[in-house]
Amino acid sequence: MAAGPFSARAQSVAISDDVVRIGLIEDMAGVYADITGTGCVTAAQMAIDEFGGRVLGKPVELVFADHQNKPDVAASIARQWLDERKVDAILDVASSSPALAVIEIAKEKGKIITLSSPGSTRITNENCGPFVVHWAYDTYAIAQSTAQALVRQGFDTWFFVTADYAFGHGLQEQSTRVVSENNGRVLGSVRLPVGTADFASALLRAQSSGAKVVALANAGTDTINSIKQASQFGLTQGGQKLATLAGFINDIHGLGLAEAQGLTITEASYWDSSDETRAWSRKFFDKVKAMPNMLQTGTYSSTLHYLKAVTAAKTDASGPVMEAMRAIPVDDIFYKNGKIRPDGRMVHDSMSLFEVKTPAESKGPWDYYKRLATIPGDQAFQPLPASTCTLVRRP
Repeated sequence: MAAGPFSARAQSVAISDDVVRIGLIEDMAGVYADITGTGCVTAAQMAIDEFGGRVLGKPVELVFADHQNKPDVAASIARQWLDERKVDAILDVASSSPALAVIEIAKEKGKIITLSSPGSTRITNENCGPFVVHWAYDTYAIAQSTAQALVRQGFDTWFFVTADYAFGHGLQEQSTRVVSENNGRVLGSVRLPVGTADFASALLRAQSSGAKVVALANAGTDTINSIKQASQFGLTQGGQKLATLAGFINDIHGLGLAEAQGLTITEASYWDSSDETRAWSRKFFDKVKAMPNMLQTGTYSSTLHYLKAVTAAKTDASGPVMEAMRAIPVDDIFYKNGKIRPDGRMVHDSMSLFEVKTPAESKGPWDYYKRLATIPGDQAFQPLPASTCTLVRRP
């Protein structure tokens, strides 16, 4: 089930307690491959290499697999890894539905799982667990950033084009909450399967609704295809605002600035934020020919933090390592002042709302974002008292 340039390494793992073994279950060839896939694997390996490739005197090995966007496949991989291949921790699973399936296996086996790619808030609500950590972002944070900013600018009527699974549902639900709290209205929505090729009917309904905002609650190639087709139908030319609720810099690169200019996007990191982020991202680019998005920087961050915690705990046993992960602040070049809450939400410094530059504003390839707003982490993420996680103590 391994794929990409790391296949040989992934397939040759020996079963031994003398290795600290980290697993990633990604979308390697499907609709989310560009935003997760090889990029997340590369980011994790960069963290391992940065740490020296060893922890507690043991080699650190990275295994990965392609879940084909199927929860049952993801669960099967996780069970086999934890039962037979002695994987110590799973540090990302692409897409919310596969991730929610793997969470239950990890909880059953008492293994650490950190998640940067999926966005569902179920991860830190009803599906939370003592060894479950949600890392880079979630649908609540995106809604607090994108939806709130647009409604306050006067874009107060919305229509959703939504991917029909946990992530899309969560994006629509959280954004609807924010729109309503700010005296806006939702005029309608359409749910479509992941991998939909033809968005015509949904976009025509959005256009005829008269909503000021057509919100795309999808990701990956679904986002790219829906933006392209929205342009063909003249949505933005007709005065409607197209909001990408889960857009990534990879999508902008795929679309080109001529088509993507003016879109609003929320991310937890941006490659061009500092000298440190630029230097790291250029090394990443040399390996995958793309700049990193927040899913990939999140996987880098969680892998690095896990290795720091193993060092502090002086063991790779889940309990002591998780105690150390909670005790040590998350602090790396992309994620600052991070803290893992009792519900498993890693709250870091901030989320950022960006607008995509015009071709004239861009200085070159991958110079795509201008920052509109910075939302402090304690405002971006769901307040702890609002969590439905059973691990949260109630007054």
